[in-house]
Amino acid sequence: MAQPFRVVFILYPRLTQLDFTGPYEVLARMPGAEAIIASKDGGVLVTEMGLTFANLRALADIDRADMIMIPGGPGQTEAMLDPAFMAEVKRLGESARYVTSVCTGSLILAAAGLLTGKRAGSHWAYRDLLAAFGAIPDDARVVRDGAAITGGGVTAGIDIALTIVADLAGEKVAKMIQLAIEYAPAPPFNSGRPETAEPETVAAVTQLFSTFAAQRREAIEQMTGAV
Repeated sequence: MAQPFRVVFILYPRLTQLDFTGPYEVLARMPGAEAIIASKDGGVLVTEMGLTFANLRALADIDRADMIMIPGGPGQTEAMLDPAFMAEVKRLGESARYVTSVCTGSLILAAAGLLTGKRAGSHWAYRDLLAAFGAIPDDARVVRDGAAITGGGVTAGIDIALTIVADLAGEKVAKMIQLAIEYAPAPPFNSGRPETAEPETVAAVTQLFSTFAAQRREAIEQMTGAV
């Protein structure tokens, strides 16, 4: 029997849950996939909005991954500054066939040295920060550069995961999963990208995220010496 394709979702406190659960719904349905949910310490983890996940495995107990998937969220900054956490990301990522992320999870991949010289995506409000780690910011919703697959914020995780399934299991399987989860976006407003949202909406959200942006920039300056 063929060995399962092991997808390790690497979580940390105060992540944005849809960054994780969106891709999980897709990738866990992929034939032959083994989905593992892990964090630095394992056990219980509380997300950005208070949703709690339990029975997580400890990263140190996982010997290998065919793919790592890292979500984004406000807790990304603290995670990126945690040497023990980053050592596990680097260990699993360097031997994985694919390194993937959603939203600001790409900053963790980049900080671990896994996106150097590669095109990479992130949430639009923080995408430029990737350059500090030697990655090349790309504004596409799904960005693939070799074995690195990253992309935009939160809801983009479903698109990223479907792209991965199409690559690994074929377009037919990806389409079946898309239909199974009835993924047929039809938003009531054309406001999901800064290029299409009204200027006042972009300004309001930019202001809303300004504290996170400053914290992330400060953390990256601390790590690299400059942005």
